[in-house]
Amino acid sequence: MRRVSRGVTDESLHRSVLGELGALVVAGDYATGQVLRIEQLEARFGVSRTVVREAVRVLESMGLVSSRRRVGITVSPRTSWNLFDPRVIRWRLDSGERASLLRSLGELRRGAEPVAAALAATHATPEQCGRLTEAVMRMAVHGRSGDLESYLAADILFHRTLLEASGNDMLGALTTVVTEVLAARTHHHLMPAFPEPAAIRRHAEVAQAIQAGDPAEAQRAMGDIVDEATSAMLGPDV
Repeated sequence: MRRVSRGVTDESLHRSVLGELGALVVAGDYATGQVLRIEQLEARFGVSRTVVREAVRVLESMGLVSSRRRVGITVSPRTSWNLFDPRVIRWRLDSGERASLLRSLGELRRGAEPVAAALAATHATPEQCGRLTEAVMRMAVHGRSGDLESYLAADILFHRTLLEASGNDMLGALTTVVTEVLAARTHHHLMPAFPEPAAIRRHAEVAQAIQAGDPAEAQRAMGDIVDEATSAMLGPDV
């Protein structure tokens, strides 16, 4: 049972319990169909019923559990989960299924981002082209210095702008998914200490093709980026 420190707010407790409970469900510590009781979770996490109920409410919105009076909280099958929720992705990446999830996410990106790049070559605004170029320049600077967090921020800016520039709101909605993949590569130590100049060069090729209005080249170069990133993350140490 956790000891609650003085000054800890219900909001911070909620975030903590939500993170721990969500990770346990995703990792399979609570099996599909298992019924949990509010009092059981109160005792496990050492928090109030209100905090537990709020965490369960959020997990319900993600499809991880369902709650019914006189039944309790039932762990839902994976088919019910919102697999695109960034927190679900994060918890799964922290679990034992990281390699298989990275492969699935790589396949999703391979089907989406090259298409988005081709569309962006037709639909991108001058402002979006400028942001793509700016992102590549930042990646080059931070890659040389080995500042991986700043490099990550620039990489996220590039991919978010690319998806938005496609002009397709369904592709744009994948921004949070791609962001989690990029963050995972850094935070799970799957990035080299100094990002490969070739990877930065591929991003520059995409930006140049989009600015030049060349859909085929933009799609090719973006496919190369996704293939390289997925292969690197699925190396022998993953």
